[in-house]
Amino acid sequence: MLKIYNTLTRQKENFVPQNPDQIGMYVCGPTVYDYAHIGNARPVVVFDILARVLRRLYPKVTYVRNITDVDDKINAASKVSGEPIRVITERTTQAYNDDMAALGAFTPDITPRATEHIPEMIAMIEQLIEQGHAYAAEGHVLFAVKTFSDYGKLSRRNQDDLLAGARVEIAPYKKYPGDFVLWKPSDAETPGWDSPWGRGRPGWHIECSAMSAKYLGNTFDIHGGGIDLSFPHHENELAQSCCAHKTEYFARYWMHNGHLTVNGEKMSKSLGNFYTVRELLEEFTGEALRYMLMSAHYRQPLDLSKDLIRQCQASLDRLYGALRGIDIHEVEADAAVVAALHDDLNIPVALARLHDLATLINKSESATEKTQLASTLKSSASLLGIVQQDPENWFKGDGQDDTEIDDLIAQRNAARQSREFAESDRIRDVLAARGIILEDSAKGTTWRRG
Repeated sequence: MLKIYNTLTRQKENFVPQNPDQIGMYVCGPTVYDYAHIGNARPVVVFDILARVLRRLYPKVTYVRNITDVDDKINAASKVSGEPIRVITERTTQAYNDDMAALGAFTPDITPRATEHIPEMIAMIEQLIEQGHAYAAEGHVLFAVKTFSDYGKLSRRNQDDLLAGARVEIAPYKKYPGDFVLWKPSDAETPGWDSPWGRGRPGWHIECSAMSAKYLGNTFDIHGGGIDLSFPHHENELAQSCCAHKTEYFARYWMHNGHLTVNGEKMSKSLGNFYTVRELLEEFTGEALRYMLMSAHYRQPLDLSKDLIRQCQASLDRLYGALRGIDIHEVEADAAVVAALHDDLNIPVALARLHDLATLINKSESATEKTQLASTLKSSASLLGIVQQDPENWFKGDGQDDTEIDDLIAQRNAARQSREFAESDRIRDVLAARGIILEDSAKGTTWRRG
């Protein structure tokens, strides 16, 4: 039985889908105005693993992750760079997709763009107005939070506390300061669409409510994202969706991953600790970054450092090393790994079990047992999206200069056979300077990148 921690109830619960034949999961995606930073990647990895676990349990899983391509941050980026908005959003969307693929994340089943769903947003806003939960004022449409008595139940704060702790725009057209924007007017230079309230654009919150309803229905199983989205974004989504569709709930389970810090501090360009995924991929493998993002329980804070990434790279070296020279076959995943993942995605425990399997492989003197254990390790690791490459490819990297390295190793072997040890040592030193580590054994010499 899969158990997940539900932010709405503040407890770990058995996952009971509303329809076991059709699981629906919606995760808030990127606002595409710049390269994704490493913190943006944590929910991608977390919910990629959850999707893998769900697909192992249920016949059909629909995973939706949106693209926010209409937003004031995008408008601001366009003004600064002079690039057309569409050029910015197309370029950064492609960069985001490429970077997440480098981390080993599958593409969600559906990736809707906000700009392609404006009619659905307008229709939902009209529903809210008709039902008395929203009102038009000076070209804006606002959600009236006082009309939804459960407002605040996700973040567990009452309306006055929420108002005191939120950055809200105090505007004369608001009936209550905490009312939030569903639609706002656009000037001639800002993207806009015709609507019953004039030319304008949607507020951020209505986008996700409209797109999730279109692809998953008015209610669905899991809504996910970073903990920073729980308020106001997810609180507002919940309120407007329940009101528009007259439902008791929006998503049955709400899941949030913890914050990511860098060297103990919040990531900030001014502190010089702001890393995009693309920057880190220039120095580290995508698989090492993925492992790093899994190294703490998903609900806990995660403190990133380059030393931690190097440790994760070494951990992967150990796992891949245990598989070298072994023919792998299809087997079931290890029961302990599966049990850990079914316990609210306890990924650190699952990783520890993979290393236990690697230890057993290294200690075993039975070829049959080694094959079984190695096959189990690889099958289990697939649920985490790691250790799926050929081990030799992992250790050799991109392979651009493999032929030259193999030639040098052949020269070294010839020198050793001729007892020209000074030449043999010289070649080893040349390779070491290039980050190539040689490993001599009775079967011959293998190499990997250090």
